[in-house]
Amino acid sequence: MSQRVCIIGGGVIGLASAYALVRQGLEVTLVEAQDSLGSQTSFANGGQLSYRYVAPLADAGVPWQALGWMLKGDSPLRLRPRLDPAQWRWLAGFLGACRHSVNQRNGAHLLRLALLSQETLKTWREADGLTDFDWRRNGKLVTFREAGSFEHARHNLSDPRQQQVLTGAECASLEPALGDAPFIGGIYTPDEEVADCHAFCQQLAARLRASGRCEILLGQRVRGIRHQGDRVQAIDLGERQLAVDHLVLAAGHRSPELHLPGLKLPLYPLKGYSLSAPIGPQHRAPEISITDYNRKIVYARIGQQLRVAAMVDIVGFDPAPDPGRLALLRHQAAQTFAHAGDYQAAVEWAGMRPATPSGVPLVGGTAYRNLWLNLGHGALGFTLACGSGQLLGELIGQRPTSIDMQGLAPRAA
Repeated sequence: MSQRVCIIGGGVIGLASAYALVRQGLEVTLVEAQDSLGSQTSFANGGQLSYRYVAPLADAGVPWQALGWMLKGDSPLRLRPRLDPAQWRWLAGFLGACRHSVNQRNGAHLLRLALLSQETLKTWREADGLTDFDWRRNGKLVTFREAGSFEHARHNLSDPRQQQVLTGAECASLEPALGDAPFIGGIYTPDEEVADCHAFCQQLAARLRASGRCEILLGQRVRGIRHQGDRVQAIDLGERQLAVDHLVLAAGHRSPELHLPGLKLPLYPLKGYSLSAPIGPQHRAPEISITDYNRKIVYARIGQQLRVAAMVDIVGFDPAPDPGRLALLRHQAAQTFAHAGDYQAAVEWAGMRPATPSGVPLVGGTAYRNLWLNLGHGALGFTLACGSGQLLGELIGQRPTSIDMQGLAPRAA
């Protein structure tokens, strides 16, 4: 008799996990608190599938840089200290990870997972015919306004075989939309990709429903997890208990609310913002994905819209968009790419990116023999989703994993 895996969370991480499990012959029940799938953090994220530029936020010098940012009104990072032990524990862990050696080690773990994710998505697209989510291999250009950050980046490439160091003039030649943008140089990675994360979620959901192996329960908030000894037994949905053979937590930054003895999840939400600006025939949007390194803003053309995403707000659990932050993002985008899209008609969005202090997600088993984690991908959720789902399927199916799990296995149980 086939074992059924229950997944809590219907964003891109939960859906990619479900798809990987169904592909490997397992039965899945996916439980989502909202009335629709991919409607929270996955809805309007940056859209860049950034496989080779996966450096964690925590690095040497970042705390001092962050202090400087906090004194500026146009800072890409904002911290609002709260009387919240979870916030202070997360910040302490983050400060502990702000060392160059730790950043390099964690970056290597992320790169390994990201390259698996790229290969996994390729298989799903080509072998399964998974389409209709505005996927393109358009390349990515990380651009720099300051000589110091450019010099540091050019001497610390994550994959020197694939990445090219370009002058400002070469950047403008490669991507004419840069025009008069004030960039002195850039790092170009030709085989990076872009896609619509929300549309990807809908395509996965359609395939899952058609498979006959996946039941999707919408509008079902999990109120608790029942366990006995070192096994979880059921999830509490209020009106009923749903028995589980295996349980996967993929509920993002809200996962710590599902208390289990001995399970500590070092997650905190990093609020980010985006604009989705329509692209008309009069506009000149960049075809290559652009990351404005010094302003921490990403630009990605997704179909007929320009997705502009940025900012890290460590301000608690309120997901409401901040009008001031969105106004700043619109102003800075118009400064850099004045003719790339209709910024006044842009759709505004804010999302809560679930992050670990180190930037490395928790993927794998716990002290509970049938409880699995797929959490903490931060701003790289879309990039890492397919690879994380693939690994989870291999672990639950007791097969050798596609990559070394060092650094990825949960350190929280």
